[in-house]
Amino acid sequence: MPISRKFKKTVILANLETVAGQAVATSAGDALLISDATFTTEYQNPDRKLIRPSLGHSGTLVGMRNAKIDFTVELSGSGTPGLAPAWGKLLQACAFAETITAGERVEYTPVSDGMKTLTIRYSADGVIHTAAGCMGTVAYNAPEGGIPTLKFTFYGADDGSVEAPTPASDLTAWKIPEVVNNFNSEMLTLGGDYAVGEVDGGETFCSQGLELDMKNDAKYLHLLGCAAADITDRAPAGKFTILVSSAQEVAMRKAINANTPTTLSLLHGSGPGKQVLIFVARAMRLNPSYSDYEGTLLLACDFNADPIVGNDEVRIVCL
Repeated sequence: MPISRKFKKTVILANLETVAGQAVATSAGDALLISDATFTTEYQNPDRKLIRPSLGHSGTLVGMRNAKIDFTVELSGSGTPGLAPAWGKLLQACAFAETITAGERVEYTPVSDGMKTLTIRYSADGVIHTAAGCMGTVAYNAPEGGIPTLKFTFYGADDGSVEAPTPASDLTAWKIPEVVNNFNSEMLTLGGDYAVGEVDGGETFCSQGLELDMKNDAKYLHLLGCAAADITDRAPAGKFTILVSSAQEVAMRKAINANTPTTLSLLHGSGPGKQVLIFVARAMRLNPSYSDYEGTLLLACDFNADPIVGNDEVRIVCL
């Protein structure tokens, strides 16, 4: 009987590339603390479609291929204001720029040019797969009573697989997350203004947390001579569910029907080094509907995160 390989013995290493598409070395400090991980080689295999005097399969040839890697990480700060979190490099490969204000905060904002790429090595108990030039998309989820997460999907060049021991991993940069609850999270704010790491004003609401999906149009382009992953567009959108008075509901429905935008923000984290602020500069609310929460009537809303001047629709701030 062959030696059993364990599905759970999975390690993912990721490092930002100097030149897009050129694989770089990875070390123990590049290890990611992940869950729900999958590695897929995506093939485009052409059928030969031959006509012969008898029935039967014409044959299929192995054609173009690329790597697709999915995983989820827990959302937590670095523990030190102004120090980038362990997942910061992953955001940069999802068309975000990283801006560090020493000793204070790290901000992530969308970009349309100058996007960065990752080399990702996926170790599955004895086999290491390498994907170069990886770019992708990310979805944020902070559910009331749950663990806040970032779910990533990356596409890259399939640089092959080798038999190798599970690489060393140093996960000290990954801090224990804090549950989304009244002790660690603030109320959802609509209509507040963002300035230097905080949101001022606006109206606050009891909520069930926040969902925000960047919906990057990430794909792998199989162009001869220059095949590569790319992000060609984005359409960030999300959802929130809040407790409103009857007067607040009527006012909100009027604003939604009049296509009146608002800002939207949620601050999670119990103190400096642990806080992550999500700020949407122009949330266009859609599809208001009722939600039953343990017999309490809540109002749920979808929203699109639209740009104002461009590359400003979403801001992720670590404080």
